[in-house]
Amino acid sequence: QVPLVESGGGLVQAGGSLKLSCVVSGHSNSTYAMGWFRQVPGKEREFVAALRWNGITSRYSDSAQGRFIISRDNPTNTLYLQMNSLKSEDTAVYYCTTRPDRWGLSSTWKLWNDWGPGTQVTVSS
Repeated sequence: QVPLVESGGGLVQAGGSLKLSCVVSGHSNSTYAMGWFRQVPGKEREFVAALRWNGITSRYSDSAQGRFIISRDNPTNTLYLQMNSLKSEDTAVYYCTTRPDRWGLSSTWKLWNDWGPGTQVTVSS
């Protein structure tokens, strides 16, 4: 299990912005893809965005496309999610995750390996 710690969540008004961060400690793979998922009570964990080790190849959910930007800083083992134009339906616990980079990107949460404890994002309307 690779330690992941998310931060940056909080309460924001609709239309506002938040930037989430996720720090990875001691990954067993030299290169790894990273992603963000979110979950609300009673629902399946939902894909938001993912990014390969090269920091270029990315994938977004339809909901995130055009509003969120995923990025990473490999020297500091940090993943980011810049969330703009937030809506009440973005309210959820946001989780950071990793998988070996050679596996590519997936929107299925069960195909990712390691998870952080999550950070709550609440968007008030």
